[in-house]
Amino acid sequence: MTETTTSTPAERLHAIVEQGLCIGCGLCEAVAGSERVRVCKTTSGYEAPVVVGELDHATVDRIYATCPGTRIEGLPERLVESDTRSDNVWGPWRRIVRAWAADPQIRFEGSTGGVMTALGIYLLESKRVDFILQVRSHASEPSFGEACLSFSREDVLAATGSRYGPAAPLVAIDAALERDRPFAFFAKPCDVAALRNYAEQDPRVDALVKYCIVMVCGGFGTPQGTLDFYRRAGIDPDSVTALRYRGRGCPGPTRVETVDGAYEFHYIDYWGEDESTWSLPFRCKICPDGIGEAADLAAADTWIGGGPNRVDSETDPGTNAIVARTRAGEELLAAAAADGALEIEYDLVPDDLSVYQPHQVHKKYAVWARHQGLGDAGRIVPQTARLRIAELARELPAEANDYQRNGTRERIAAGKATLPTPEIWKP
Repeated sequence: MTETTTSTPAERLHAIVEQGLCIGCGLCEAVAGSERVRVCKTTSGYEAPVVVGELDHATVDRIYATCPGTRIEGLPERLVESDTRSDNVWGPWRRIVRAWAADPQIRFEGSTGGVMTALGIYLLESKRVDFILQVRSHASEPSFGEACLSFSREDVLAATGSRYGPAAPLVAIDAALERDRPFAFFAKPCDVAALRNYAEQDPRVDALVKYCIVMVCGGFGTPQGTLDFYRRAGIDPDSVTALRYRGRGCPGPTRVETVDGAYEFHYIDYWGEDESTWSLPFRCKICPDGIGEAADLAAADTWIGGGPNRVDSETDPGTNAIVARTRAGEELLAAAAADGALEIEYDLVPDDLSVYQPHQVHKKYAVWARHQGLGDAGRIVPQTARLRIAELARELPAEANDYQRNGTRERIAAGKATLPTPEIWKP
């Protein structure tokens, strides 16, 4: 990891944001304390850390050691059993299945196959955990998510519908740990990578977080991309009171509620027809782990080619691929199926995942060269481990790696990987 030549603690922290590496997970606020660092909506439209008090270099060192913008690692070695299989692209796995929520309501509400919602409810009702730290729709920022603790079926159902906008689940990690009760963490892969890093600084994480469960993630939508979507749809962004990205079907409609009424669109209307139209933050473009390698379980969409089509999604009840990476995840998967929370259709292998998620394969092969481009430009280069990105890059022709490396340098030179120094947004 190469730091910039800035000298003050605040400049060092803000460099993560300015260089497009911040994912807005909120962990730096937990590390530093809210009296020194506050993760909030900034003038760029993203949630990001803003220094609000005295900050020292030792604290920033701790942030660099935990931040998923500066350090992303795969499954901790202590959780990889001797009989765990591994795929060069898809990482460690003990079992992969195609499945869905057995309860039709959960399957419908939860989007795609509803398996994360079903697992959340199962964990609570089986008393395996006391609560779940996850994200629900933000109370005042329609496109954002906000951290919440779910204690019941009703709480989990209220958090359905993937949140593709900014969300900071780990601002609540200390409040969750202070309860001193077993819980599960449901989030994006980068959030779980951050929590695994934090476990090295706070032993309560390994003692209390019994399950880390993620969705396989193609990236989250930029604030500007959401504004552009509103404008394409003829909706005044200032009139929006609620935004549901998906759910209530497979994938379910993108529903916008305004002061004048409600409007529903197809998922494709928000994201576009293919990966080339996705509006993603720079951090998502250089992500070495969108597949949740640090999690116990990862749930993925099962659309052939990586996306739904308008016709089939009208009648498809939805299925997920579930990757169990740890013994705990494998046991939970089997128990949830045996107790009727999940319906498993059949077992899969990593090659099946590549058919469902080709964009993940492409990025996994490309990311090592993209990181080299960061270094060429004098940027912070994230530390990685147990993700095999260098090995995958060696499988590619030199010209393919050069293309990705040069493209990253060009993106940086054009200002497409740079954000302003974060300042608190004021309405």
